[in-house]
Amino acid sequence: MDKSTALIFDIQRFCLHDGPGIRTTVFFKGCPLRCRWCQNPESHRKHPELAFFRGRCMGCGECVSRCKDNVLSWTGEVHIDFSRCSACGECAKQCSSGALRIIGKEWNVEGLVAEVLKDREFFDESGGGVTLSGGEPLLHSSFLYPFVTMLREAGVNVMIETCGYFRWHSAEPLVDLIDGMYFDLKVMDQTLHKEYTGEENTLILENFTRLSERGNNVQARMPVIPGINDSAENVVATAGFLRERGHRTIHCLPFHHLGLSKAGTINSDIAGLDVPAADETIMKRVQQIFCGEGIDAVIYRV
Repeated sequence: MDKSTALIFDIQRFCLHDGPGIRTTVFFKGCPLRCRWCQNPESHRKHPELAFFRGRCMGCGECVSRCKDNVLSWTGEVHIDFSRCSACGECAKQCSSGALRIIGKEWNVEGLVAEVLKDREFFDESGGGVTLSGGEPLLHSSFLYPFVTMLREAGVNVMIETCGYFRWHSAEPLVDLIDGMYFDLKVMDQTLHKEYTGEENTLILENFTRLSERGNNVQARMPVIPGINDSAENVVATAGFLRERGHRTIHCLPFHHLGLSKAGTINSDIAGLDVPAADETIMKRVQQIFCGEGIDAVIYRV
């Protein structure tokens, strides 16, 4: 894919939890991590892919006859050999029920700017703006620099949500353009981090430290995953890491099971988690531990 374009898998409007005011959130496709609790598993791969929402299928069979690669077959219900799918989209075009859909659309800079500026009236009235999410938006740094530049020239507030696993030399020009960054701190133990996300956290912690030392507006976030990162040991370690870098707040996001159902639509190869959702009791306990360590934990119920 040309670096002057980026693959977007969703654009959500009227978002209230991705920064100040009313926001339009742009979801970039591609992520270096494979978090087993990911709420957007369709964001992982860097290419378009076919999704099948089985519950919407009417069983008409039109998709089977349209597939030139013989990816789809019919034996009383639709079966898909995802390993052979080229994501050409012909089957999705024939699917009137929306059971088949291609995840990921290529946008150029000018087109995406024009699309998000359709909501400028709401940004101006609410003090909102555009949030770049994913996936990992900073994988698309060469696209983001001109995109963010055009938005800033238009007076639009721009935030980024990041997993923190990015190359600093690519991201550095961007961090001085944006208004702020939401930065995930998932698990402090390096071994556990690799086990549950596929990568160690050394680079993530280094990037957070760099941003903090530079005085950039970076807000820590933690997805609360019962039995994995909600232990007193991990919360205390996270609090100490934040204090040492001059931070006094963290946003805590409760884990839910939405991502597991989405993973099945794209034949994700990420093993799911057999853990409960993070309920009010778990969230309050984590909040109290942070508070005892001098960190104000804000619970986000999204």
